[in-house]
Amino acid sequence: MTAPLLEIEDLHARAGDKEIIKGFNLTINEGEVHAIMGPNGAGKSTLSYVLCGKPGYEIISGNVRFKGKDLLSMSIEERAREGLFLIMQYPVEIPGVPTTAFLKHAVNAIRLHRGEPELDTMEFIKMVRETGKSLGIDNEMLKRPVNVGFSGGEKKRMETLQMTVLKPDMAILDEADSGLDIDALKVVAEGVNALRNGKRSMLVITHYQRLLNYIVPDFVHVFANGHIVKSGNKNLALELEEKGYAEFIKDKA
Repeated sequence: MTAPLLEIEDLHARAGDKEIIKGFNLTINEGEVHAIMGPNGAGKSTLSYVLCGKPGYEIISGNVRFKGKDLLSMSIEERAREGLFLIMQYPVEIPGVPTTAFLKHAVNAIRLHRGEPELDTMEFIKMVRETGKSLGIDNEMLKRPVNVGFSGGEKKRMETLQMTVLKPDMAILDEADSGLDIDALKVVAEGVNALRNGKRSMLVITHYQRLLNYIVPDFVHVFANGHIVKSGNKNLALELEEKGYAEFIKDKA
């Protein structure tokens, strides 16, 4: 029997003086893939930032539990160590920090948190090179500073690499298809699908149905004006592709 992994109850949040998340409710059980679709400005990316603890967002009210623990009381680092991961719409560059060094520290921090032994340098290099190869990432890219000088597609591949080596319990994909051509989209989707199992859950945030051709969700939710206004199965995404979001954003507050 599956258990709730992420439970969001009547969440309200704002940035500055503007309330963006307005009574958001969602439960994601172990092993489930949920997709959130909606128009620009609905609050989709804000939701991902709030869940991951990005500064600049204030929780007005509501509760969020991750693996039964109070997520909102955790620091960003604690959330990551507990197994929450975000593929960002716009991955940041970190000049001066080699990708391999960044990943090695992240992987070992999580392993220590789980009570597992750290990987030594040779074990880690072997693992990350094999994983990178499957995502079209060569060894020279791994030596470069994190995301510096990378194309949009290369950055998304690197985000997928991070997710693959960190093996989170819950992955949030915020517009993971943004800036990707069809070949890069397929590579990223294959990397994501390889991580799907009966325990790991995913929240896929997207404007367009095309990503969901490759990462097929168990549930689809329409997000408008700060909350979910309709839920369904994968066929709801096809309906949205055909009809758009107009009927969901009128008279919704």
